[in-house]
Amino acid sequence: MKKVIISLLFVPIVSFAQFGDLKKLAESKIPKVNNAPKINSLTDINAGLKEALNNGITKQVSKLTAVDGFFKNELVKILLPEELQKVDRTLRSLGMSNLADQGLVVLNRAAEDAVKEATPIFVDAVKNMNFNDAKSILMGNEKAATTYLETATSTALYDKFSPVIATSLNKVNADKIWSQMISKYNSVPLVKKVNPDLKDYVTKQTMKGVFTMIAIEEKEIRVNLKSRTSSLLQSVFAMQDKKK
Repeated sequence: MKKVIISLLFVPIVSFAQFGDLKKLAESKIPKVNNAPKINSLTDINAGLKEALNNGITKQVSKLTAVDGFFKNELVKILLPEELQKVDRTLRSLGMSNLADQGLVVLNRAAEDAVKEATPIFVDAVKNMNFNDAKSILMGNEKAATTYLETATSTALYDKFSPVIATSLNKVNADKIWSQMISKYNSVPLVKKVNPDLKDYVTKQTMKGVFTMIAIEEKEIRVNLKSRTSSLLQSVFAMQDKKK
């Protein structure tokens, strides 16, 4: 009887020992993806998300500052609001297509010019973010961080961005051109007079374009391992990969 009891006690001991050996063997066979540091806190996740957003600003938003950065980018090109589409169609019907074309171009030129000066505003907004819910953002959809940034900063950004747009509209003569266009349109008999707030419209459309480009970079980092160009990005977004 004693021998039976001793034998039964010995079986699990051997089994656990064997399990330990198998675990070590398995771990030795699993290749290390990189030498990225372990993520130990929400602070690390926060830092990784900020880096991703800063990459979006550096790599993608900077493209918008070039000539035709808005105008020839179909993702962010500023089109005419409904009120101004009426102006555009009417002027074209009156043989003023060149003026109408120029009116569309200068709105996009104002946006391109403004982004050059406004980029630091977005950079500061990222620096000042406090991701209390950093992990939920990390585990969110492909533009969760961008959406958070947009929600958290849009009001303040608008207040800072609007005067920059106003200056840019004046700088590229958009105010003068559209004043001329609207004046000609309003002089047409029977049309409903228009007086659009170009500064407000272009400001909102420019901000929309900026966030669109940031979202593109965020998605790229989330889905493309090669876009995770630092050990921090590799480690943080590896956590996201595990949920898939």
